[in-house]
Amino acid sequence: MDTIYVLGFDLGASSGRAMIGIIDENEKKVSIEEIYRFPNFMIRLGDSLYWDVLRIWHEVKQGIRHAYKRYGDKIVSIGVDTWGIDFGLLDEHGELIGFPHTYRDPRTEGMMEEVLRIIPKEKIYERTGIQFIRINTLYQIYSMAKRGSPQLRIAKTFLMIPDIFNYWLSGVAVAEFTEATTTQFVDPRAKKWCYDILEALGIPTHIFPEIIEPTTRLGKISPKLVEELGISRGIEIIAPATHDTASAVAAGPMVDENAGYVSSGTWSLVGIELPEPLINRKAMEYNYTNEGGAFNTITFLRNIQGMWLVEESRRVLAEQGITLSYDEILRLAKEAKPFKALIDPDHPRFIAPINMVEEINRYLEETKQEKPSNLGEYFRIIFDSLALKYRVAWEQAEDLTGRRLTHINIFGGGSRNWLLNQIVADVMNLPVYAGPEEATTIGNILLQAAGLGIIKSLRELREYVRNSYEIKVYQPNHTKIHDDAYTKFLEILEYTPKP
Repeated sequence: MDTIYVLGFDLGASSGRAMIGIIDENEKKVSIEEIYRFPNFMIRLGDSLYWDVLRIWHEVKQGIRHAYKRYGDKIVSIGVDTWGIDFGLLDEHGELIGFPHTYRDPRTEGMMEEVLRIIPKEKIYERTGIQFIRINTLYQIYSMAKRGSPQLRIAKTFLMIPDIFNYWLSGVAVAEFTEATTTQFVDPRAKKWCYDILEALGIPTHIFPEIIEPTTRLGKISPKLVEELGISRGIEIIAPATHDTASAVAAGPMVDENAGYVSSGTWSLVGIELPEPLINRKAMEYNYTNEGGAFNTITFLRNIQGMWLVEESRRVLAEQGITLSYDEILRLAKEAKPFKALIDPDHPRFIAPINMVEEINRYLEETKQEKPSNLGEYFRIIFDSLALKYRVAWEQAEDLTGRRLTHINIFGGGSRNWLLNQIVADVMNLPVYAGPEEATTIGNILLQAAGLGIIKSLRELREYVRNSYEIKVYQPNHTKIHDDAYTKFLEILEYTPKP
């Protein structure tokens, strides 16, 4: 068979897509076609924030129907990737217990500090190699254990969000490695749950399923779905790298041992690729994370808030009657004075504010900086600050590994941001290779191909990407202005106003 058709679902925090991947074995090329798209959003109920996974499941089934209507029995497999960190619980009958909370839910406030009073920070990092941020699964599930959650008491199975959909698709309840590492209670070297950490926090350990590798074939699609949807019984369910970041990094065509990368979307995942975990005191102090990657790699990175800052600002402005397209935002920001003021994109106050615009202006007041006089300056502050925060992360990675980066690969939806790409090139004084925009889906599709035995290595997978997509290059125009701005940025990071 020379041409293979597979169906990939990329489920993100703001939207979900069903994409057909068309894989040409002879030419070693891949193309993708969007079949179905739907919005996703957090649902606020009182003080809590939830994911409506049943609605998402309905949309997944709609995506399968649309794909099958178009391609029928040509579709040989289905794979799902989603965001990390969030999870659901199943009872003894395999039924979902309640709606999963989102990582932005306030239930994690203060939980990280409480956990670190019970277990030393050094022990958690040595065992897991995962960065300390309050949204991590560890602090979510500890908050449930602390308050004696009845859901946790009756749970039989813990599943991360993509594992839930794999379970509903195949009937197989397992934990895929790349997603499981985002919990901060998996040992990335042994690829096992850290039962010692869980037990010390009073979290039941019998609920955690077997950890499997990305590209694992889970079996055929559920007979009940075959009957409900009127589709072929022969479709394989394959776990790609179910954490969207790991699928995206796998499809980074210019990622190698000398590259920095950004998987750019709601979050900016900024780092380098390693053949094995790098866990030591300095990595902990820099708050670097060792998340699982495809083909036994480690995505060694830092989570930096990305287009979330822009998305939330657009939402607030739209409520005020000011509607801006991304093209308009970039045009206005390009015309604005660079580095007029700066923010720390990762300050806790920006995780889930009611009004992002007010929160950014309040931060500027508290750091005694001049506030923007127009929307162009406002968005330029965000883009400048992101580029400078990327530089912090890469300089730390160079310090930790002894490497010197020669280029940057920015991929994902945020790689369309030509202004930010150029600012990054200028700030880093390195060429930036932008693309592909659909890196996550492409990685998902090609990792399914690996599960089918078509692709044998990460090098070969990236060859498919390079053969198939044009990558835009941004050459640096580095001046003293950029170094001065970086010095100013580091000074601002030293002063962290309270949320």
